[in-house]
Amino acid sequence: MTIRIAWGITGCGDKIEAIVNLMIELKKKYGLKVDVYTSKNARLVLKWYKLWDLIKDEFYDIRAEVDANSPFLVGKLQTGHYDMLLVAPATANTTAKIAHGIADTLLSSAVAQAAKARVPVYIFPPDNKPGELETILPGGRTLTIYIREVDVENVEKIRKMESITVLDSVEGIRKAIEDFVNKKQ
Repeated sequence: MTIRIAWGITGCGDKIEAIVNLMIELKKKYGLKVDVYTSKNARLVLKWYKLWDLIKDEFYDIRAEVDANSPFLVGKLQTGHYDMLLVAPATANTTAKIAHGIADTLLSSAVAQAAKARVPVYIFPPDNKPGELETILPGGRTLTIYIREVDVENVEKIRKMESITVLDSVEGIRKAIEDFVNKKQ
C-alpha cells in the first residue's frame, strides 16, 4: 500500500535544506507518494536556498498557491486522496493563522479542512520554543533569531487542537512519518 502525503511548504527558510533532504530520503525509503504544495512565498525561499530545481527533479506533482482554494487541495484531502497532510516548515504567520482559525491561504485552509475531515495533520513550526534559534542562511552563514513569546503561544494553541500534531524538530518529522508508515503496514 502506497502512502500518499500532501506536503505543504511555506516561506520559512529555517531548516528548509534538511527538510527537503528528508522529504527525498523518506520518499525513496518507504516508496511514499509525496505531492508538494507551496505557499506563495515558498517558491521564492526554495529558489533562494537553491532547492527549487532539486524539488522539481524529485517530485512529480508540485503545486503553487494561487489563492486559498487553488489548487484544490482541500477537495483531495476531504475525499481521501491523501493519507496525511504535513506542513513543514511552517512560518510564524501560517502558525498564527492556524492557531486563530484563519483559513485564508492554501495551507491554512488545508489544515483547517483536513482537521475537520479527521485527516491526520502534522505541522513543524521552527519557532516552537522560547529563546534563541540559530538558523542557516543561503551560502552557509548562520543567523541567530529570537523567538517571540507570541509565536510560542500560537504553537501551544495548535498543540491543543484535535487532529493536529505539532512536531518540534526535523527528526520529529522523520519519526512521525516512520510511525505513520509502520501503523499502515
